[in-house]
Amino acid sequence: MTTSNRPLRSVLYIPASKERALEKARGLPTDAIIFDLEDAVAPAEKVTARETLRAALDAGGYGDRIKVVRVNGRDTEWGADDLSAAADMACDAILIPKVDGPDALDAVSLTTETRPLWAMIETPRGVLNALAIADHPLLEAFVMGTNDLAKDLGCDTGGGRSQMMTALQMSLLAARSAGVACIDGVFNAFKDAEGLRAECEQGAALGMDGKTLIHPAQLDVANTVFAPSADAVDLSKRQIEAFDAALARGEAVAVVDGKIVENLHVATARSILAKADAIAKLESA
Repeated sequence: MTTSNRPLRSVLYIPASKERALEKARGLPTDAIIFDLEDAVAPAEKVTARETLRAALDAGGYGDRIKVVRVNGRDTEWGADDLSAAADMACDAILIPKVDGPDALDAVSLTTETRPLWAMIETPRGVLNALAIADHPLLEAFVMGTNDLAKDLGCDTGGGRSQMMTALQMSLLAARSAGVACIDGVFNAFKDAEGLRAECEQGAALGMDGKTLIHPAQLDVANTVFAPSADAVDLSKRQIEAFDAALARGEAVAVVDGKIVENLHVATARSILAKADAIAKLESA
């Protein structure tokens, strides 16, 4: 899987029609890039955007960043050609918009064959079918489409997102059940750094793997919030050390900072250290 043991703190949308943006993305500190043929591309540019993107991906230079192509929906005039084009592009996965159920991925795979797929969860039906979608054998990640979801729900996207928390948590539960990644939706006010930080912190607290972003100015906040903190890394190391020492004494639990440490805490600690190590390797590449 392209997402296995790979950081997904920041997932930046880049319009596939903009050569300057495609060039700039090669040097941005983002964990993954969604090269967008859908919402970020005007109808008059959609056909030429395919070849602009193909040329950029063939040229390379994106390093270890995960490269994902978002196509237009199959129900649009561009969808079928987008799928055919993306099927042999130099990308890691194809992102399918408005996935309502696993049958949509079955239909896509008739063209893309065994290429890894990501799914936009951005409709009420998609949320209600999230587990079946997550269980699809080609599915590697959910991307929460909170703007479209809010439109369909008739709610807004502010106020701590309490109005769409059920949808976010249901999707995350499904993703975790199936062992796929779940990436939080975008924060629209790209100049509001504090608002972005608050929403990233909320997503991280929920358990999201990272956040989709609409502007490079948002990268630093997302990369910081979704990375293990120095305190978390230190605690994880001490928990593992204390637990190993307890096992050596024939004991089943340890105590660190006045709190019990059991197998489940050690598993979490090892996961935190693995993520921190993966981030360090990515940033040093």
